[in-house]
Amino acid sequence: MEWTKRQRRWLVLIVSIVVVAISFDRCHEYTEHSQDQYIVAAARKYGMDPSLVKAVVWRESRFNPRVRGTVGEVGLMQVGKLAGQEWARAEKLLYYQHGDLFDPGKNTMAGTWYLRKMLHRYENTDSPATYALADYNAGRSNVLRWTKGVAATNSAAFLKQMDFSGTRDYVRTILKRQPRYQKQFAAAKEKA
Repeated sequence: MEWTKRQRRWLVLIVSIVVVAISFDRCHEYTEHSQDQYIVAAARKYGMDPSLVKAVVWRESRFNPRVRGTVGEVGLMQVGKLAGQEWARAEKLLYYQHGDLFDPGKNTMAGTWYLRKMLHRYENTDSPATYALADYNAGRSNVLRWTKGVAATNSAAFLKQMDFSGTRDYVRTILKRQPRYQKQFAAAKEKA
């Protein structure tokens, strides 16, 4: 009798763990794809790779459109006030307010537009994304400090020159995450 009670307890515990694990996985899967429509739309509009945009969204906000940064960045791609204003001017948007970027569609448009601008800035390097992501995270003035000598076009040397370990980690984690999303978008394209 005692043995049967223990078996039931273990069985209940195991079933509970499995249910929690499945629920967590489904919630994570939903969150991971919750912003795809906005990411794909922005990537198409600005001629960008959606996997890079999604990797930035993942790193900046973990897909939470209501997140706020420490110096006024908002939304999925943590777009700052000046970048948002620059995007709004380029798109000829009337009545733009920074708070508009809590809207996931507008935020991914603004962030993708800005990221594309950064990529074009570093077209003559061996890895424009490395430089663009550093600029997106730490700003142009810091990137200019790190692009001395061979680091001006060689991304490995550029990463070594960085004196902000947080920016180096930021760039590396996004570039490491991007192939995961490339596979996802390629699989979705095959299904369509």
